[in-house]
Amino acid sequence: MAVSTPTQQDLSRYELLLQEAAQIRGVSLWMDAWRRLRKNWAAMISLWFLVALVITAFFTPFLPLQSPQFQLADKEHKYQPPNLERIELNFQLEDAKQLEREAAELAARLRRLPADAPEKERADLRLDLAAKRRDHPFNRLWNEPGMLTSAMIRARVAIFGRWCIPSICGRDELGRDVLARVFWGARVSLIVGALAALVSLVIGVSYGASAGYLGGWVDAAMMRFVDVLYSIPFIFVVIFLITFLSEETTRNRLAAWGIDQIAIFYIVIGAIYWLTMARVVRGQIISLKHEQFVDAARTGGAGSGRIIFRHLIPNVMGIVIVYLTLTIPSVMLFEAFLSYLGLGVKPPDVSWGLLMNEGIKVITPVAIFWWLVLFPGLALAMTLFALNFLGDGLRDALDPKMTNR
Repeated sequence: MAVSTPTQQDLSRYELLLQEAAQIRGVSLWMDAWRRLRKNWAAMISLWFLVALVITAFFTPFLPLQSPQFQLADKEHKYQPPNLERIELNFQLEDAKQLEREAAELAARLRRLPADAPEKERADLRLDLAAKRRDHPFNRLWNEPGMLTSAMIRARVAIFGRWCIPSICGRDELGRDVLARVFWGARVSLIVGALAALVSLVIGVSYGASAGYLGGWVDAAMMRFVDVLYSIPFIFVVIFLITFLSEETTRNRLAAWGIDQIAIFYIVIGAIYWLTMARVVRGQIISLKHEQFVDAARTGGAGSGRIIFRHLIPNVMGIVIVYLTLTIPSVMLFEAFLSYLGLGVKPPDVSWGLLMNEGIKVITPVAIFWWLVLFPGLALAMTLFALNFLGDGLRDALDPKMTNR
């Protein structure tokens, strides 16, 4: 049977087809999802609102706000409604620098003490050093800020001086500025939601993916353990854990390891929100583990761990991201509920839930200080709405059945 050779016209036609094919660019799942997400105006507004909120919360120490802890507890400023009264910071930067120099001198003297120096002299120097640090304006007004926060506060003082934004959101029972406390509370509330969701993400995805891929009796045993945990009323477990870990001996022991109470709070909340994440991921892994790309990876010598974490989990990240955006509001609401009960964030730290708790306590039939509840509640409600709208938009954008939308 003779084989016909392609003519010059056929070759030209083939080259034309190749050129046309080279000009066609494929669209990945994420690019297609982004294109569809941009058509959802509610999700996009929510996305930009959350981006602006995170940026504002991060740069809060740089903003010319009043101190969230500075008190004007006189009768005139106690429960003061929103106003435009001129307020300035009650410290000078030179005073702070002087205290820093004195603290540095005390620290140097403490280091130069000989090993056989009297213990009383060493203890007196430590007490003086602790007092200097406690009296520092940054520690007194901003609750011992970290290195980055202190640098932003210094930049704020250098640019804006002592000038502050007036109390446009009013003052609380101790004369503290509500606007500053709402801004600083956003930092804690957002970190609680993000870190707790991250903890639940790591535990839930790893656990659910392992159970779904291994299958058999391993899957059955792991899921029965999840069912047992589901049957436990977690509100009582969380209250017990937080109460136990807040006990003085346990708290001091954890503090010696560098773990403070708020870090424990993040971990405890995140550790109870992984159950549903594990079930969602397990179901997706079961539907994917018999696909051809998994067989190809297994044929290439990949072990179970590599298949789970390098091949299967990346293919379920769309579902995971959607569920994560819906988990963060739940975590933030739970933190607000615990703070309302007095078991969450402890003063002098501040969160939106703690602010609402303080506001509700002073609402009586005699007087209603509405600004103490309105502004923290409005900030929390807008954030939760934005997260839910974004989660719904991501769910629609990442759904392959809605490619024509």
